[in-house]
Amino acid sequence: MPRVSSAFFTVAAICGLIGMVWGSYMGSSGDHALHPAHAHLNLLGWVSLSIMGGFYALPGAPAAGVLSWVNFALSSIGAILMGALLPQVMQQKLPGQAMMASEIPVILGMICFLIVVITSWRRPAA
Repeated sequence: MPRVSSAFFTVAAICGLIGMVWGSYMGSSGDHALHPAHAHLNLLGWVSLSIMGGFYALPGAPAAGVLSWVNFALSSIGAILMGALLPQVMQQKLPGQAMMASEIPVILGMICFLIVVITSWRRPAA
């Protein structure tokens, strides 16, 4: 498996584990006030990062280049920041604009991923 795929899957598994523990805590405490933050961490961290890691591991996928590592860095940082900042915003400890610190890297990471996916169409079918 390419190292970039392993990196994506490592961060995805960490986000997934944190999301599961967080969900278990919410369930046992009965306080589900932060469920949107928990859901964002699971969706962006566990699911999106896993899908990206899986793409880079596919046979015939583009070799891991600078853009794939930029995608990894931006997407990982954005997902982790979203999981950390959204509870603060929901509890009104930070203004909603603080979410831009996580939203911008997530969006830029997805743009990088889209570029890699689109440029893979130029390759002959495996």
